[in-house]
Amino acid sequence: MQRIKSKFDAFRQKTNIVIYGTNTASGRLFDLVLLGVILVSVIIVMLETVKGFDIKYHQELIILEWVITIFFTLEYILRIISIKKPWKYIFSFYGIIDLIATIPMYFSLFFVGTSVLTVVRALRLLRLFKILKHPQFSSQSTHLKEALIASKGKILIFIYFMLISSIIIGSVMYVVEGKEGGFTSIPISIYWTIVTLTTVGYGDISPITPLGQAIASVVMIMGYGIIAVPTGIVSAEFANSNRKKPRSERINPCNVCGTEGHEFNAKYCFHCGAEL
Repeated sequence: MQRIKSKFDAFRQKTNIVIYGTNTASGRLFDLVLLGVILVSVIIVMLETVKGFDIKYHQELIILEWVITIFFTLEYILRIISIKKPWKYIFSFYGIIDLIATIPMYFSLFFVGTSVLTVVRALRLLRLFKILKHPQFSSQSTHLKEALIASKGKILIFIYFMLISSIIIGSVMYVVEGKEGGFTSIPISIYWTIVTLTTVGYGDISPITPLGQAIASVVMIMGYGIIAVPTGIVSAEFANSNRKKPRSERINPCNVCGTEGHEFNAKYCFHCGAEL
């Protein structure tokens, strides 16, 4: 019994290194294989919605879907049994996504048409951020997050201003154009304003009076200037964040053990003592 337990513990340890060890060669390989399988799965679901392709290769696509589903199921089980606190993973963000990505094909056995829900596996592509867990990526993502948080107030004020402007311009266009020009109500007129300000321009509604066309021209010109405002706000905060935080850590981890977080001027790894 003790021998079986020791073998199981060794298996758990090896599995943990492969699945969760992003700094090991086997861990990186597993992450890349997993990412490739996720991409293939999403592509298969997309191809199933193409009628001609699905009719020709329906059986092959179903077989591939089940192979991928079984792979994800085994991976999910191994993730649970290879850590000391499985509930922490099960109820984590990635744990919930992994479970959601696994169950649609099993539901399709009882409910017809639910297999298309496997497209939610695209959410697993978020694991790319864990695969690219490199100090340089981590640092830049932290700066971007801080820039977005710092600019949150300015962006909210900007959106509020745009909302008020859209209501005012939409109301004016409703009065100027009326039902003859397609502006049948103020909400429809506000919809036209938003479409025009964002430079989408569907063309389903367009002014026909000279005054309405003049107002539309002004709104279109405003649209080009408005697009740059949120970008400028975030860019300015991002630049400030970079200036406030000088680089204090080495970009590259230790070549021997993969430990990160060394001082920029450090010559030896504080974990294994290898030369950096």
